[in-house]
Amino acid sequence: MGLYTSVCCVLLVALLTLSFTNGEDPYRFYNWNVTYGDIYPLGVKQQGILINGQFPGPQIDCVTNDNLIISVFNSLDEPFLISWNGVQQRRNSWQDGVFGTNCPIPPGQNFTYVLQVKDQIGSYYYFPSLAFHKAAGGYGGIKISSRPRIPVPFDPPAGDFTILAGDWFKQNHTDLKAILDGGNNLPFPDGLIINGRGSNGNTFTVDQGKTYRFRISNVGIATSINFRIQGHKMLLVEVEGIHTLQNTYSSLDIHLGQSLSVLVTADQPPQDYYIVVSTRFTSQVLSATSILHYSNSGGSVSGPPPGGPTTEVDWSLEQARSFRRNLTASGPRPNPQGSYHYGLINTTRTIRLTNSAPIINGKQRYAINSVSFLQPDTPLKVADYFKISGVFSVGSISDNPTGGGGYLQTSVMHADFRAFVEFVFENPENTLQSWHLDGYSFFVVGMDGGQWTPASRLRYNLMDTVSRCTVQVYPNSWTAIYVPLDNVGMWNVRSENWARQYLGQQFYLRVYSPVNSWRDEYPIPKNALLCGRASGRRTRPLRAPGSEHGGASNSRPLHKSKPSSSSSSSTAPWLNKWPARGAPPEPPRQKDRVKESDRVNESDGREKPSGTAARYTDKDKGQSAIERIVFRLRNLGLGDEDEDDESGDGDELDGQICCVLIQRSVLEVRNMSATKPSAIERLPLWPSSILI
Repeated sequence: MGLYTSVCCVLLVALLTLSFTNGEDPYRFYNWNVTYGDIYPLGVKQQGILINGQFPGPQIDCVTNDNLIISVFNSLDEPFLISWNGVQQRRNSWQDGVFGTNCPIPPGQNFTYVLQVKDQIGSYYYFPSLAFHKAAGGYGGIKISSRPRIPVPFDPPAGDFTILAGDWFKQNHTDLKAILDGGNNLPFPDGLIINGRGSNGNTFTVDQGKTYRFRISNVGIATSINFRIQGHKMLLVEVEGIHTLQNTYSSLDIHLGQSLSVLVTADQPPQDYYIVVSTRFTSQVLSATSILHYSNSGGSVSGPPPGGPTTEVDWSLEQARSFRRNLTASGPRPNPQGSYHYGLINTTRTIRLTNSAPIINGKQRYAINSVSFLQPDTPLKVADYFKISGVFSVGSISDNPTGGGGYLQTSVMHADFRAFVEFVFENPENTLQSWHLDGYSFFVVGMDGGQWTPASRLRYNLMDTVSRCTVQVYPNSWTAIYVPLDNVGMWNVRSENWARQYLGQQFYLRVYSPVNSWRDEYPIPKNALLCGRASGRRTRPLRAPGSEHGGASNSRPLHKSKPSSSSSSSTAPWLNKWPARGAPPEPPRQKDRVKESDRVNESDGREKPSGTAARYTDKDKGQSAIERIVFRLRNLGLGDEDEDDESGDGDELDGQICCVLIQRSVLEVRNMSATKPSAIERLPLWPSSILI
């Protein structure tokens, strides 16, 4: 017990020092209620998935290194999970939101995600990852802005618009899932939508002569799209968090799961213009339009929407190769092995991945290196943590194509922490593939038609390629990427064609560090949901002497009251009671609150309050900073009185001691903040009797 409370006290002092001398990264709190609702994207009534009654869901507006506390209440009649496309979850695959890492949120219950957009900027999105929920909506945009003092390689735009576009089916997601479960392919999509609506369902208002940023993501499940604006050029400035060379384009291909942003100047005569998305590499071309409206417009749109490319592969390949990194821009960027010169680092391993479409047991499946992923009964990360045998086997997928027939397997590939690996995606099929890797931003070093060979490396871009998290592989072609494996965890490698992903074209990469240190990976969260073979176990990362890792537990039930759509808060006094497991602490008083309304009005580009998040920065003194410390201690497993503690007083005493320390620290900090901020260096040492 002495060691346990000593750790608590050391952590407390360390967190106090960080919070009040260096300033802590801000926190943003969100409460989301996930429900079914009637939607009409293509003019036909459907059952959609809404977040706080919205489709698409609320946008997350944040800044580099912000901490996001997102409480998700599942009001559906089936399990649910949300994943964060492009958010790297540094050292924290526990928050990735796919079934390989997380147990689903049961109907009528909630789960609080605690994640940080560490060293990231750019445009991304979130989406529902279970079953076939993605075909029903439930997605929304993520905008990560640079810190105010970090220069951006372009002038601040007059407005910032998010466009979530993609294909759509008129059938409900349950019907689409039944088609796949029956071993059949999906039909061709019924149309395209932009921000949840069909043609001309959205208007984006601009002022003549001003420049605006458009963040575009392909959130569809089946097809690539091409994006263009009638009569306007687009300046590419960012691809999934990387500032690019600012080349000008008339139209841009955006493949499944990809995001990018462009600057558009309203430099045309004042009227309305078409914004167009259309399908790529399909025999039947689908399209949808929105309106770019000049505020001083003298007329409506004229003429037909501008046409775009359809099936031209070479055109798209050359455009993809023209995406280059802006080497002079500031901002987060991958730094493999302490060097920004990725082309000078020797790769330690080559992994070749070939997709296929085998028939297994009379049903259509999809596979990687002949292995079609079989969903386990327990999340892989959870099974790995508790050392539950029989859930998966490391090495169950080969580093190279086997050339054999397809078979079912829960495929997990081992990888060493800090290795620098070459992945080669080989596509022998006549359809374009789109691949995503959770947890990383990788360097796209090469892509071309035909068969990859070692000689293909002579054509790699080893100087200024972009790094991103989703990459396309053209029909009968290959794409090569370099990945610095600097993020420990269990990471999903998947097809972004959602039918192929659902039917097995995915696997998990287990990036492992034998050190087992919190420096490399965060411990299992206190509020982690446990299911399958892990049901009944405990999640505490720290325990009193004598308790065994993974022992049985009567863990506290999930919070079952529905949240409001406003910022999270606790009803208990913030200092007299620990906050509920996994829930954020009560926000500061209204007069102490720093609230940022970063939401953008899509009709005119001006800011408006979001009503869904409050941001607390290091400008908050005393109370809010201590709340964050309490919240961190809670999620590290300190100061929690467990009902199953055999002694009946160990953890409770631990929590009381920490509370005493925090109360004393509040007084010290409040006194010092008004007089001598430097006095934080002279925090008193606690009596040795407290550390017994």
